[in-house]
Amino acid sequence: MKKLLILCSSALLLHGVVSAGPGDKKGQWQSLFNGKDLKGWKQLGGKAQYSATGNEIIGTTVLETPNSFLATEKEYGNFILELEFKLDKEFNSGIQFRSQSRQDYQNGRVFGYQMEIDPSDRKWSGGIYEEGRRGWQYPMELNPAGQNAFKKNDWNKYRIECRGSEIRTWVNGVPTAHLVDTALAKGFIALQVHSIGKKADDAGKNIRWRNIRIIEDPANNQYSPYDQIYVVDNIPNDLSAQQKKNGFQLLWDGKTSKGWRGAYKKEFPTAGWTLNDGTITIHQSNGNEMGSGGDIVTDKEYGTFELEFEFKLTEGANSGLKYFVNESYKTDGKSAIGLEYQVLDDEKHPDAKLGRDGDRTLSSLYDLMPRKQIKQALKPIGEWNKGRIIVFRNNHVEHWLNGFKVLEYERGSQAFKDLVAISKYKNWQNFGLWPEGHILLQDHGNEVSFRSLRIKTL
Repeated sequence: MKKLLILCSSALLLHGVVSAGPGDKKGQWQSLFNGKDLKGWKQLGGKAQYSATGNEIIGTTVLETPNSFLATEKEYGNFILELEFKLDKEFNSGIQFRSQSRQDYQNGRVFGYQMEIDPSDRKWSGGIYEEGRRGWQYPMELNPAGQNAFKKNDWNKYRIECRGSEIRTWVNGVPTAHLVDTALAKGFIALQVHSIGKKADDAGKNIRWRNIRIIEDPANNQYSPYDQIYVVDNIPNDLSAQQKKNGFQLLWDGKTSKGWRGAYKKEFPTAGWTLNDGTITIHQSNGNEMGSGGDIVTDKEYGTFELEFEFKLTEGANSGLKYFVNESYKTDGKSAIGLEYQVLDDEKHPDAKLGRDGDRTLSSLYDLMPRKQIKQALKPIGEWNKGRIIVFRNNHVEHWLNGFKVLEYERGSQAFKDLVAISKYKNWQNFGLWPEGHILLQDHGNEVSFRSLRIKTL
């Protein structure tokens, strides 16, 4: 009988029913909440109320208080975390992980990764936000299939896996976010009660957490197998394991000019462009089109694809990334012709004020279609931005900026042809309608840097 009890207890432990005690080895489920009190937790920031009642931790909103956090006293690096929560009334919240609070950073403000709890119609539950610093790292617009996993007015199960630079999340068993990032290697886990203003109806709202458990330093076979959701990789010129599985390749190797050459030329330019420290940089020259080095293009041509890239503007700079570039057109020494994802300092470069309705601003389809005005998508000049272009088999095209879809159109549609007819491209026969074309980085005489160019053919 004693042997049978031991075997049953081991089986229950493996399935997460029995919590491991303090003397057990890592790699097994351990409870972070004893079901009775808040031992092992501490409150940071804000004045929200936390209590332990009936095997639940309950957080209650308080008027006119900033974000509040109930944090573990212990820090965690590599782990698998699972918990359940329920909102009694709708309000925004989140689960902090690998988070920190230091007096040398904004007087102890909590910062770090957060798995979003968002019951609004935006449906961003499961996305990854960096509280107190960089903001959205994985907006859920990147994974529409995961946006419907959250259940309003019911218990939801969250899962977070951290393995080195790899961070993954699930809502009720549905994969929601996949981030590769090295900003924070470890930190505490915390239960957030969001800040509340002066609106009386927002006071006294409750969020309940239960079944909070963790595996520290899991074995590789304890992590979930890879899936097919989009990966945000913040490591320059990197290809993560899941990106490779999903079919992505580096369009630039981060070191050499292999695969690239000057537009209308056989070799890579000997002036104007430099390849240093994992960046391709076109340097300041005369501020005019085709400045000192000229445009560079890929050796290969691409038809349907998903392309992502990072770019960094200097003040007042102008450049662009073009696709479906056709070198059969004669441009008399000017930039090669193709559809263009505009790369521009909207505030300081005069081209942003030209065109129609802002169709020459950052991330617009140059001289054809303006981007949506999404404030969160914009970053200050001098910071790295993430661009993304998707060309589907049905000729549907999307432009993205820093995780937000900013425009979409149908290549070859009557609406597209009508836009071309009133643009600077109206005299170029079959503009934008070729089945394939080169990808181009533009020299417009200003200093702009590029990196992390990755492509997946569809």
